[in-house]
Amino acid sequence: MSGKPLLTASESLRQLLDSLNREQRRNQELLVSLGFALRSFTNLGRFLELIPLIARRLAEAEGALLVPFTSDGRLWREQIHLHAAEPQPELLRQLAALADAEIRALGSDAAVADRLDQLVARLLPGAQLYATSVVCRSQVRGRFYLFSHRQGFSWSEVHRRHGQLVADLTGVALENDSLLQTMRRHERLDRELSIGAEIQAQLLPSHCPVIEGVELAARCRPASQVGGDYYDFIPTRPQLQGRRREQGRWALVMGDVMGKGVPASLLMTLLRGMLRAGVLSGHPPDRILHDLNQMAQEDLAHSHRFVSLFYADYDPRTRLLRYANAAHNPPLLWRRHLGRVERLDAPGLLIGLQSEAQYEAEQIQLDPGDVLLCYTDGVTEAVGFSGERFDEPRLMRSLEGACRSHGDAQAILNQLFARLDRFVGPDRRLEDDASLVVLKVREEVMLPSLPS
Repeated sequence: MSGKPLLTASESLRQLLDSLNREQRRNQELLVSLGFALRSFTNLGRFLELIPLIARRLAEAEGALLVPFTSDGRLWREQIHLHAAEPQPELLRQLAALADAEIRALGSDAAVADRLDQLVARLLPGAQLYATSVVCRSQVRGRFYLFSHRQGFSWSEVHRRHGQLVADLTGVALENDSLLQTMRRHERLDRELSIGAEIQAQLLPSHCPVIEGVELAARCRPASQVGGDYYDFIPTRPQLQGRRREQGRWALVMGDVMGKGVPASLLMTLLRGMLRAGVLSGHPPDRILHDLNQMAQEDLAHSHRFVSLFYADYDPRTRLLRYANAAHNPPLLWRRHLGRVERLDAPGLLIGLQSEAQYEAEQIQLDPGDVLLCYTDGVTEAVGFSGERFDEPRLMRSLEGACRSHGDAQAILNQLFARLDRFVGPDRRLEDDASLVVLKVREEVMLPSLPS
């Protein structure tokens, strides 16, 4: 008889150990399930829905409640989740009824947590509550609750640690989703940039045309993958072919949309189509800019952008250059027989600024050896090591030096970009798109014959 109580104590101890082992295995399985869900779920809503269910079983609670916030601090009503032995419709209704303005007015995270704790405690009278914040990168992203109405129930240290662990994993899930959304936005942006780059590649001429008696060279260097700079060479009589096309009048365009990136590139695409249609009218440059300004007025007003544009047409037979300017950087002209650089400018407002803007046309006769340089402000506003800008006087001196070397148009263009690169410095990107177009009248040009 004396051995029976000892046997009962051993069995009780074994049963207790078995119970603890089962509880430990159950908790491990729950945590493993939660970890698997965290690794595997791409649907954040489904994961947040699991949080109260697993937490309630893990802490042996009567219920668990998750009240998350969005990244900008608003109550995330769609993702408030409750799992409890008894339904709590009034609790969910009053939580969802909290106004965002009221939450913002509380000011601090501590005040918001205190307001939620008071509301939950009032709607769960007599319950033992455990509450902790869901934190994501030092930002409070929600409040997590465990509760129980069982008589004499209290939260052990193990329960509290489990509750905190679930809240921390919820924070990790929110951060993972935030990173995923950011990655998707970047992927969309990359796709948009690729599309914009394709558009711009089609927008700019792939090569310079052959025009009798002149050499042409052009290059655009975008500050980002796509830009708002635009240059073009447009035959005023595209139906002509061969030699007659080379001898015909050509339009030379240099433009810049305010801003850069895909929106600027798309706007310039729109203007390019309008401008090419206007060139076929045969009107002088001032009329071309006037009509373009009126046609583009509505589209530019909606985009809140403006365009600077230099437009000229050149007749190879007479070497006459007619031009008008819509507030673009005045082109520079190297006069070989004078040995100096001049500015070509004409009055005119930005395209899209005023519907009834007026433009004036000017004209100049080019001589053999003269060099015309059109450029955008990304060249003159480029910043060097010292913080100085490349500016127009420096560009004029660079053009003069390049022209005195008696190189062709491409050599002059290369020298100018090399000078710009030395000024900006190696491994430094330009802050704005930079474009250059060089037109050089051949020095061996003979006097044109009279047309038959």
